[in-house]
Amino acid sequence: MAGDITLLDLRLRRRATIGYGLGIAAYALIVVVLFPSVKNDTSLNQITANGSPVAALLGAVGSLTSAPGWLNANLYANFVPLIELLATIGYGASCIAGQDEDRTLALVTTLPITRRTIAISKFTALLAQALVIPIATALCVLAGRGFDLSLDTGPLLGVTAGVALLGLFFGALALLIGAASGSRGLALGIASAAAAIGYLISSLAPVIHWLHPARYISPFFYAVGDNQLTHGLPLAWAGVLAAGTLIFAIATVIAFNRLDVH
Repeated sequence: MAGDITLLDLRLRRRATIGYGLGIAAYALIVVVLFPSVKNDTSLNQITANGSPVAALLGAVGSLTSAPGWLNANLYANFVPLIELLATIGYGASCIAGQDEDRTLALVTTLPITRRTIAISKFTALLAQALVIPIATALCVLAGRGFDLSLDTGPLLGVTAGVALLGLFFGALALLIGAASGSRGLALGIASAAAAIGYLISSLAPVIHWLHPARYISPFFYAVGDNQLTHGLPLAWAGVLAAGTLIFAIATVIAFNRLDVH
């Protein structure tokens, strides 16, 4: 029964999930194919040479003619996390609060299963959706080895896990707010605002001295903002994101048990 709820939600989201996956794959392939034409253009590095806050805001930090720098500036520092959060925050806000507003959640709660099981089923569907975009991107980056774009497997796996954990973190936050308030708009607004603030802090911290210590409060730092494409994802950083997600998930179960379903 619980698995049926997960499969139903995934079926309802299949068009969006497939669209996100195909879209990010097409964009990633373009980025990969363009790399041979820019890798010898040292003038590109002038964009980041002086530590421009505008360049940092767009994810352009370090050498843009290296594989990690190119991929970071065009994929992992900005576009991939953005698409990932569109998918996970969107689902997290709609799977409980949205269904409650649509008057369909009441039918689900009449099934002979506990609300805890329903919440876990929703979280399982969130997990499945969080994996699609980072895996599709990673496969395209692997294909880049045929275009002189070589990235070590360890860092690629690390940043892939980081993006997935980032999506889970903010998706679980939206799920929690939706379960606590019953408002899809409130869940979307708060989770999106938190993600935007986190992105700004992580992006600008390397070039703005007084903001540097604040990077530790940004989930983006732990996922993609600490040179993960070069050094991989530290287990401690993955643990921070996983722990936050787990706290949100537990709180969601408690909040959903108290929600007055319409």
